[in-house]
Amino acid sequence: MLDQVMTAVDTDPVPLSLLEKAARVLGAFDGPQPRLSLTEVVRRSGIPRSSAHRILDQLVGLGWLDREGRDYRMGMRMLELGALASHHNRLRRAALPLLHALHERTGQVVHLSVLDGAEVVCLERIGGAEAAGVPSRVGGRLPAHCTASGKALLAFGDPGDLEHVLAHGLRPRTARTLTRPAALRAELAAVRERGVAHDRDESFRGISCVAAPLRGAGRAVAAVSVSALSPTDSHHGEREHARLGPLVLACARAVWRELYGPGRAGRSAPPPDQRPGVPEITMDNMMGWLRFSEWM
Repeated sequence: MLDQVMTAVDTDPVPLSLLEKAARVLGAFDGPQPRLSLTEVVRRSGIPRSSAHRILDQLVGLGWLDREGRDYRMGMRMLELGALASHHNRLRRAALPLLHALHERTGQVVHLSVLDGAEVVCLERIGGAEAAGVPSRVGGRLPAHCTASGKALLAFGDPGDLEHVLAHGLRPRTARTLTRPAALRAELAAVRERGVAHDRDESFRGISCVAAPLRGAGRAVAAVSVSALSPTDSHHGEREHARLGPLVLACARAVWRELYGPGRAGRSAPPPDQRPGVPEITMDNMMGWLRFSEWM
């Protein structure tokens, strides 16, 4: 494999970009040796010595690598991102069958999202034929202040996250987007009161959403949401939000229990089956299990 890489570097008529060179330097650390010398990095990556040395120094300065004497090893930034990727993968694995169960029960598009700065990032999206009308995708980003998931995460998150969002600016996406800090703070207080967040045509015209935070006794780590085309009848829309809220909340709590067990979830709040009007969602949904098996 290493000989193939070396040959490709020697014979490739197209010069490598700096990013490609950096990627090959980082790729040299994928073996069992935790530390590599400059000579070993050059041999494993196929990058010329002068370029490899310059890239290594830059990666050390950025925290991607650490230097110990004449050797290099993966730095804290690499470990942090690796742990984050592992956490998100574990979160998706625990949530996926429950998200499918929620989709089967509601017939709407279901999302799993996390907060990243002033935006929410979609980790998973479940939907059928109706999904074409909801403009979302896995890996997609939206401003946190105008999405139900973002509001759920901000309401039950670190207060510094909200300040970061406010400093970033509350730019309007539709005529219904909250653009005044006082209005957003009041909305988040209401979210904490009722336990779920709403987006009524605030991020996309004609799309409404209900979200619940994924949390125990502490701060939210993710949010589960259900999105659908907004009903033309406002009264029907409010009834639909009232119907979906308990289902989304129950799903979020069920995912938390899958991640951390009933003991930790039980210390944070009564389970859904002990709260009137909040139905339990379990992993016994056959379609969810089948799709989960296919995904695995």
